[in-house]
Amino acid sequence: MKFSTLAALLASLLVSGVLAAPIGHEEIISQSSAGLRLISLQEGVDPVWKSQQEVDDLIKNDIKFFDVTETHEATVAYLAKLQASRQDPSAQRATFPAPSHQAQVKPIVASLQISNMQGWLNQLTSYNNRYYKATTGVTASTYLYNTLSGIASGKSGITVTQFTHSSFSQKSIIVRFNGQNPSGAITILGAHIDTINQSSPTSGRAPGADDDGSGVVNLIEAFRGLVAANFQPSTPLEFHFYAGEEAGLLGSQAIATNYVNSGKSVKAYLNLDMTAYFKPGTPEVIAVVTDYVDAGLNTFLRQLIAAYNSIPAGVDVCNYACSDHASWNKLGIPTTYPFEAPTADSNPYVHSSSDTATVAGFSWTHSLEFAKLAAAFAYELSA
Repeated sequence: MKFSTLAALLASLLVSGVLAAPIGHEEIISQSSAGLRLISLQEGVDPVWKSQQEVDDLIKNDIKFFDVTETHEATVAYLAKLQASRQDPSAQRATFPAPSHQAQVKPIVASLQISNMQGWLNQLTSYNNRYYKATTGVTASTYLYNTLSGIASGKSGITVTQFTHSSFSQKSIIVRFNGQNPSGAITILGAHIDTINQSSPTSGRAPGADDDGSGVVNLIEAFRGLVAANFQPSTPLEFHFYAGEEAGLLGSQAIATNYVNSGKSVKAYLNLDMTAYFKPGTPEVIAVVTDYVDAGLNTFLRQLIAAYNSIPAGVDVCNYACSDHASWNKLGIPTTYPFEAPTADSNPYVHSSSDTATVAGFSWTHSLEFAKLAAAFAYELSA
């Protein structure tokens, strides 16, 4: 975010009243205690209070949103701090030079295995759903934590921790390579754990093979490949697995606001959310999302695709609050989002009981390309 962009963002927030007359702490406590949620539906417009039924209706109608109930105050505080100090977030950003570690990355990319991802996805899709408030959602998160801990076991400089959320039981997970300079800017890759059935959010069958089991297992396999190669980054590298994405990007917002308000510097964020499907008969591409992302990081991503993938880059748009990268983008962090296909050719079965690995169009070889891209992104930016 260039300073002019930051100024424009702050100006829009002032116009909308977010900074001029912020929703107070007492109001948030009172309204949330009454079961209401603070929902942001559009950039530059005040968030509004909605009942859980109204939130469920947004989900049923496929309307994307931020649920900012727990993060609104922290976000406003961070942006106000930037305004007061005239600080430009881009001043802390790293540049994104062309990929330069092909000799080290290509063997790691070649080592990634579909069979590993199939095993993990079989377990994840065996739960009725991975809804963020359901016991099965908690069980799925615990399974991932144990799986990731097993991969990291015995490796110095790697930690796996659970991030607890205040308003729901499913936990997010953070895997961290400390790096040779633990205080350096962090490279982050993320995917979301939870699933939802759009017709029956709380209890409906939602296997979530593609949304977002595919992105989750891509990141696990990329992590496994880096660990197996004894990768020791120069700067910190993290893999995030978020709770509550389908309910308004809850997990990623909580972690992103925690990071910026605690002074952590983030170099870049890559989002994997749906990587396994492309409509039969359509060209196979890695669709690079062009809105609510960083143009420079997108250029770097396209260079990675040319260097390490066997399919070309394409183009897509995602719109407001469409996935977890948006939580970082709104705080000025450079983000990029490679998607499985242009939206018109993407998976029509998501948010239903039919989001399985057996539907026509679900392709493990296609999804493997995103695991390769994740490993390359992680290595090239943190080496």
